[in-house]
Amino acid sequence: MALSSPRRTPLSDQVIAQLRAQITSGEWPVGSRIPTEAALVEQLGVARNTVREAVRALAHNGLLDIRQGSGTYVLATSELAGVMHRRFADAERAQVAELRATLETSAAGMAATRRTERDLVLIDAALARREDAWRAGDAEDFVQADAAFHQAVVAAAHNDVLAALYADLGEVTRAHLRHDVGPELIAERYLGHDKIVDAIRARDPQRASHEAGRAIGPCNDPEA
Repeated sequence: MALSSPRRTPLSDQVIAQLRAQITSGEWPVGSRIPTEAALVEQLGVARNTVREAVRALAHNGLLDIRQGSGTYVLATSELAGVMHRRFADAERAQVAELRATLETSAAGMAATRRTERDLVLIDAALARREDAWRAGDAEDFVQADAAFHQAVVAAAHNDVLAALYADLGEVTRAHLRHDVGPELIAERYLGHDKIVDAIRARDPQRASHEAGRAIGPCNDPEA
């Protein structure tokens, strides 16, 4: 999605809308650094203060995270996701694990019943990216890939409300996974997800739910 110069006033609202579109469309994924202020000024053709105001507004709404000396990063895909992140930032890990288990086991069971061939293609691609990220040894890339895999499974459940809720909780679940993964990938903590996919492909909802629950792994242990 190419940025275009805003043509109507107020400019700040136009810039906010365009930046939000970059985020919600996935052009700027969660965790990525957005273009610098100077780059945005050049792309949008507006004053630096206008860009700065728009970025601050999106940061206030929870979509962006301004890190002094590092840049500005995408924190969430919607205002509600930003609220969820702030609301549950200090939640007990055991309770987040239970939430993940509830949502992901239910989604996997529904996906096994409702999935299409197109869903399987997307799930397979997400699983392959997850495996590639693990082999590459990049912990953050693995967290993002794992989250994308589970989002693909949730999408295959074909429940729009569940998919939207899971997406809005995305940073909460990613933060939980980051804690389990740690700064470095350790072989002993690896949990494969191929059995989830096999059960969904076989249209076996009970097994799909069971395997999705097992895949939460160390998260089920409050002391992990």
